[in-house]
Amino acid sequence: MDTPLHEKIALITGAAGAIGMATATVLAERGASIAAMDVKGADFTALRKAIPDTKRLLVLEGDVTDEASYSGCVASTVKTFGKIDIFFNNAGIEGTAAPIPDFPLDVFRKVIEVNVIGVFLGLKLVIPVMVKAGCGSIINSSSVAGLIGSAGMCAYVASKHAVVGLTQTAAVEWGAHGIRVNCINPGPIESRMMASIEKGLGADAAAAVHAGIAAKVPMLRYGTAGEVAGVVAFLASDDSGYVNGAFYTVDGGLTAA
Repeated sequence: MDTPLHEKIALITGAAGAIGMATATVLAERGASIAAMDVKGADFTALRKAIPDTKRLLVLEGDVTDEASYSGCVASTVKTFGKIDIFFNNAGIEGTAAPIPDFPLDVFRKVIEVNVIGVFLGLKLVIPVMVKAGCGSIINSSSVAGLIGSAGMCAYVASKHAVVGLTQTAAVEWGAHGIRVNCINPGPIESRMMASIEKGLGADAAAAVHAGIAAKVPMLRYGTAGEVAGVVAFLASDDSGYVNGAFYTVDGGLTAA
């Protein structure tokens, strides 16, 4: 019996991270073949174990801020699999934590470069591939930081708000071509990134920061990467065929409180 994503091809950026790897695993379990892209030197060991079929996993090293590098990864995906049905535009960094007057300009620029320029380049390069096929599902990674402010996180917040705007613009531009563009807005997720944010906000009190953030979530806990992956898988599937230009919070009710 065919699985929901049988014969679908998914390109995932930030694929060696917690959410990227969980999503690659879930999409593969549901029948998709995966092109997994991350920075040079990223550790794909766990992903290779999760998807041992080398015919269904293509590992790519590339820089989402470099158009030539990114274009090469997109071309390799098409050369290997023939198409891109699903694009999880997921690569991102958190930067540092500091009040706006103290925030380093070089760090701000780097966060914008990865989280905004990287998402833009992904759209720029993958949309034409999907236009040729006449269909496709793009899921951009934003954050609850793309919906509300967060003290000390100006670069990350600014970048994730931009992702929401890019998502809605692309959805309006390309819906008539059969391409759906949506975004996910995760809240606090157990991951390396959240651990880094906790440390930045609390220095030697990261555990207390973790507890404080969890206490603000109506479900009183952090989410898991797998819980985010399930939402991405829905948006990647035909079950979400009329969902376009939407954002899905995966935050335990944080932004509803």
